[in-house]
Amino acid sequence: MSLTQLNTEQLIAKCRERDQNAQLETYNRYYKAMYNTALRIIKDTAEAEDIMQEAFLTAFTKLSMLEDNNMFGAWLKRIVINASLTASRKKDVHREIALETVEYALTDSDGIVEEDLASVKVKTVLNTLTQLKDSYSTALSLHLIEGYDYEEICQIMNISYSNCRTLISRAKESLRKKLQFV
Repeated sequence: MSLTQLNTEQLIAKCRERDQNAQLETYNRYYKAMYNTALRIIKDTAEAEDIMQEAFLTAFTKLSMLEDNNMFGAWLKRIVINASLTASRKKDVHREIALETVEYALTDSDGIVEEDLASVKVKTVLNTLTQLKDSYSTALSLHLIEGYDYEEICQIMNISYSNCRTLISRAKESLRKKLQFV
């Protein structure tokens, strides 16, 4: 049976045996989702990729700490989120500005491509989400995109339950206001 046909539990069992092919297959299954998770929090493509890579290294070296092989995806996502939040806090201390926020757009009226209306709306919402305060965009990403509930967000962001509810409520309102002007 090839590695691509193995379920997650079997694949992680092979990873525990330090099977490099199994690690590569695991990486191929999860890297896009983990990169997107890091990117939504960190808002820098190169740094998100670094965080994602380091998260896989951490996961593979600390695989013995994982109790249930079926929980690998959730465990890896938690590693990515924690690393992203740590990097985001460090960036806030240094007040760095991501290159993507200082970009110039050149438009060519001849090269207009029509897009599906739903994908335009999704792109608009995601783009607007990145324009919110970091705490707002992180909380909304964790809640609406990643699917974490308030208790989990409280633990991840190290805030109280009432602060979490208030933060998400204000973030939603801020997103609504910004979307009205788009």
